[in-house]
Amino acid sequence: MTTKERMLTALSLGQPDRVPVWELAFNEESIINIGKLLTADVPPVKLAHEMTMEEKLKLLELLYKITRELELDGLTSIHLFNRKIIDADHFEDDWGRISHVDRVGDAVTVKGPVAEPSDLKHLKIVHPQENEFLMLMASIGNLGKDVAQVLFAVGPFRESWSMMGGMENLFYYYKENPQFVKDLARIATDYILEIVDKGADLGADAVAISSDLAYNKSTLMSPRHYEEYIFPYHVEIVRHIHRRGMKAIKHSDGVMWPIMDYMVEAGFDGIHPIQPQCMDIGEVKAKYGKRICIMGNIDCTHLLTTGTVEEVEKAVKDTIAVAAPGGGYILSSSNTIHPSCKGENYVAMVKAARTYGIYPLEISG
Repeated sequence: MTTKERMLTALSLGQPDRVPVWELAFNEESIINIGKLLTADVPPVKLAHEMTMEEKLKLLELLYKITRELELDGLTSIHLFNRKIIDADHFEDDWGRISHVDRVGDAVTVKGPVAEPSDLKHLKIVHPQENEFLMLMASIGNLGKDVAQVLFAVGPFRESWSMMGGMENLFYYYKENPQFVKDLARIATDYILEIVDKGADLGADAVAISSDLAYNKSTLMSPRHYEEYIFPYHVEIVRHIHRRGMKAIKHSDGVMWPIMDYMVEAGFDGIHPIQPQCMDIGEVKAKYGKRICIMGNIDCTHLLTTGTVEEVEKAVKDTIAVAAPGGGYILSSSNTIHPSCKGENYVAMVKAARTYGIYPLEISG
């Protein structure tokens, strides 16, 4: 099987020749840390917006080298908003959202163009531009079509609250003005549908809809509120992804149990990352494994950051034993490969998947 065939087989709940390995994202520094194990020719450690064009290209080449040499089964390309730099820590996108960037590159919106319902009348509607998909185009150009190309897109919940500069601002209107929440979700969803179309036109195989819906103790909203304010838009987005011939993946950290049935009903092909601190992947596999592809679960909070290579290998072996039988499982970290993850541990994770993930599985204690 090609790596693409392996990924798509698992997302279709089939059993490929071996357990696929994929990541939602790699941080700049994590790419360099892993790359150092493969070559001495690496760019300096910087965030992408601090790099020169030459350094950015070298970083991408390093990511492609990692993908090829470790035989990763898919690679995620991020939909990149056009950014206007305000200062060293802030930028503004085309919607007029101002975001703060921390020292590991995570961006959090701190001010949005919509403060109250009346602002929607004056909101300038933005349409995705082709230059925002340069990472996807470069990935396809460098790796070809045998590697599963996954496009990362923000979901309607996060698009909505970022328009208001904060999640709490959106939640206020869940009670005070439900129609406004739905109007905002409509704008966000239309934008996401355009992103899906661009991704499909360029050759993406799957779309990962991000934005957390839960944290370590529960979901961020009640199941009733999810059903009313988010679920219909998830259904619409997933159906459109499928119409365009791609697979749909939902990413969310946290305790997703209260809304897992909705994830299946919405039609998502894969659910990521089954965070081990709050969800047991064996239970998820037993209850949902015949209806949705299970993805992730290798702890990137403690194991990949401070664990030993031997501990990583054991965790991969144990996870495959409970999540991979029958297929419909893709191995990845429990979120992303961030700067604190040891490069050696990530490589150990991939190698362990190759050792223990060959079908038919033969895993003993």
